[in-house]
Amino acid sequence: MIQGEKDCFLIDGGLTYADLPEVNEKVLGRLFNFRAVQATFNDENPQTRRMWRYPDGSEYDPERQTSEFIAYLPEYKKHGVIGFTINFQGGGPVAHQFVSRQEWINTAFRKDGTIKSDYADRIGRVITAAAENKMIPIVGFFYFGQDYHLKDEEAVKEAVVNGMEFIKKLNNDKVLIEIDNESDIAYDHEILQPARVHELIKLAREVGEGRFLVSTSFGGGTIPPDTVIKEADFILIHGNGRSPRVIREMVRTLREKTDKPIVFNEDPADWWTTNGNVEKLIADKLIAAFEEGASWGYYDQGQSNYRDGFQSPPTNWAINTGRKKAFFNKVAEIVGIR
Repeated sequence: MIQGEKDCFLIDGGLTYADLPEVNEKVLGRLFNFRAVQATFNDENPQTRRMWRYPDGSEYDPERQTSEFIAYLPEYKKHGVIGFTINFQGGGPVAHQFVSRQEWINTAFRKDGTIKSDYADRIGRVITAAAENKMIPIVGFFYFGQDYHLKDEEAVKEAVVNGMEFIKKLNNDKVLIEIDNESDIAYDHEILQPARVHELIKLAREVGEGRFLVSTSFGGGTIPPDTVIKEADFILIHGNGRSPRVIREMVRTLREKTDKPIVFNEDPADWWTTNGNVEKLIADKLIAAFEEGASWGYYDQGQSNYRDGFQSPPTNWAINTGRKKAFFNKVAEIVGIR
């Protein structure tokens, strides 16, 4: 079971990373992670599905997307990255699409909040593989641009209940829950927005019978409202478009409000550059969060070319570009992995 104790995460009573030999003691209790929300991506809209073809012209394959992601989990773990974020409604496959209704259809939920079996199967495979690799998935339920597929507020609640019941049956309690990605951006349903999202945090915890830590995230640079800070088991924040200095300020601001674990689970380096050196910026932002006592998560959008990034399908999950290497190698260095 994963627990939050003051500013640290514990697994079965022991601090994260404590099982590694010669580990840097300063990383104990932390959760280095990256954004992999398209690990289970599928597009049910035949008009947009062609956008995700492989470079050789073959049709996009959701099973291939998931299988290839799972195959790389040991490589991520080898670098000291023990966490990753997935989502029942994926993420934005095209950069800078901040719209409330995306034309592609990527959601595990039907209109009434019940779960599609094929999508659920892929999510289940990822969560099970995480357990086998002793990694911690942050499982999100909703993404702006896709939540409109749920017909009303009752369907949203039903989706939370069904999602939690599904996760419980997987017999992996080393899972963190993120109700929705960036609650303050562009959600249709009021209950998914900042003023009321804490209601769903409470619902998910109750359905999960206290076995899972629950939170929700907000847009880059946003400090969660006090209602969320109070209700959440850990604090999720994003660093989009923010400098390393602001990353430090965000953590310090939160530390004045709470001693719960703080996790950045989205921070793209390409939103802010330092003399054009994106690789250096990745390291600087990671270090800024780490030195302030928070965990940092890397987000790499990519360009749907089966090479760059982790979020524009079809995804090449290899650590194969300068940006990816900058993140994974810096984590290994900080953790103390040779």
